[in-house]
Parts: sequence; structure tokens; C-alpha cells
Amino acid sequence: MKRSKSAKRGYKAYIYILPWLIGLMVLQLYPFVASLIYSFTNYNAFGKMNFVGLDNYIRLFTKDKEFYKSLGVTIKYTLLTVPGKIILSLAIAVMLNKARKGIGIMRTVFYLPSLFGGSIAVALLWKLLFMDSGLINSMLHVFGISPVSWLGDPKIALATLSSLEIWQFGSSMVMFLAALKQVPQSLYEAAGIDGANKIQAFLKVTFPQITPILFFTIIMQTINALQNFTSAFVITKGGPVKSTYMLGLKLYNDGFAFYKMGYASASSWVIFMLILSITLVLFGTQKFWVFYEDEAK
Repeated sequence: MKRSKSAKRGYKAYIYILPWLIGLMVLQLYPFVASLIYSFTNYNAFGKMNFVGLDNYIRLFTKDKEFYKSLGVTIKYTLLTVPGKIILSLAIAVMLNKARKGIGIMRTVFYLPSLFGGSIAVALLWKLLFMDSGLINSMLHVFGISPVSWLGDPKIALATLSSLEIWQFGSSMVMFLAALKQVPQSLYEAAGIDGANKIQAFLKVTFPQITPILFFTIIMQTINALQNFTSAFVITKGGPVKSTYMLGLKLYNDGFAFYKMGYASASSWVIFMLILSITLVLFGTQKFWVFYEDEAK
């Protein structure tokens, strides 16, 4: 009887998670495997699909100049957004970690931009703000400053896009704030007795304690940056002169504008391998700068 009851509970558990399993297989696992298969074919969504072996990958690395251009743009975007977002979110978290009147409202206000995520509406708002006749240039005009072509100048267009991602720092801020709350107050008291000032206390006490969250944040933000698509597509379409033409946008154009689904699938797996390689490197280096409590014990 006991076994039958436990078996029934087991069946019920599978029934409860069945919608999630179906979603996982249909929306994630199947596209993942299918894209790998398509990457070795000339699939174009309409005609007959033929196996071409490594031709898509060879062409991508040896003949496609746009690939290296978009790869460079994506890496620059990542190097701008990840450090910028982490530094800003950590600085705001340190500021909001102090008890003061209205601190709850302040935390909510700083977190709000992240609620919108990578939405098209926010990208359109950014485009309206930074267009030649937008609000930012109108404000500069009030102070007698000449308008800046934020989205039309190849030298600053990518930085303008990066500012949108950096502005949405709320999720990282919340994680840093939670980590700061877990730092034992006794460590600060001991540092004060030893004569440490605020900067020294942060470097010697706070920073080592929050490195696990910092490590996780770096990985997640790097993955998000390497997959960016919405802002480049909505705001600049990859321009001017492809200065914002990221890998995600190239993949989209290859697959849905030129119907080269097999070739686009190969690009997606290159992005995947790039993300995997960077993640493995980060995991390999964590032993040198990430500190865990059990290690200290």
C-alpha cells in the first residue's frame, strides 16, 4: 500500500511538471538540436535541404568579411556594457545599502528600468531620446552645446547603444545589494580596529565577500551582451556603416532576410561556442579571485 501511494505521488509530480517538460523540449531542446543539424545543410526554409558538411563554417571563417566585422562589434559592445553595468550597479548597491529614510522607494526607482528588459518599447524610447532632433540634443541646445549625432556617428553609435544596456542595471544591483547584506558586521569592526579606512575596508572586507555574486553577474551579463539583438535592430539596424552590426543582427539577417537558415544556424553555433569558451575561461580563473566561505573554513 505504501509503495502504491508513493507511486501515485510520483505520477502526480510528473503530471505537474509535464507542461514545463513539453515547453523545454519543444521550445528549447528541439530548436537547439535542429539548429545543429541545419548548420550542416543548405536549408533555406522553402526548397529542398541538402547536406553540405562543413561548408557553412568554412565560408563563415574564410569568405564572410561581415562575420569578422560583426564579431569585432559584438566584442566591443561586450567590453563596454559588462564592466560599465557591473561598476554602476555595484556603486548604486553600496549607496543603497545604508539605512536611511525612503530607502525602499529609492531601491524601487533604481530597479524599475530592469523591469522592461530588452523590450522594443525601451529601444524605441532610446532612439527617440538620441536622434538628431531628440530630447538629449534639445537639452544640449539649451546650454549652448552643438547637437551630437549619437546614432549617426560611427565613432559613438555603439557607445550610445551600450548606454541602454548599462542603464538597465537593476537586476545586478539587487544581487549585489543582497550580497552586501550578508557581509558580517564583525569583519568591518575588526577592520576598523586595525585602522582601515572605508576604501581599505571595501577592498579587504567587502569585495572578497561579494566575489561569488560578482562572478555570477559577470557570466550572465557577458552571455546577454554576446546575444544582443533588440537594440541594434530597432535603433540603428546595424548602422551607420555597420558600426553596430552585431552577431545577433547578422544571424537574423542571414536567416530571415536572405533565407539562409543553414548558414544562420552555423552562425548561431559559433556564437554558442564563443559563449561557452568565455564561460569556461571565467570558471578556470575563478580560483584566483573568487572567495567562498567553505574555502575560508
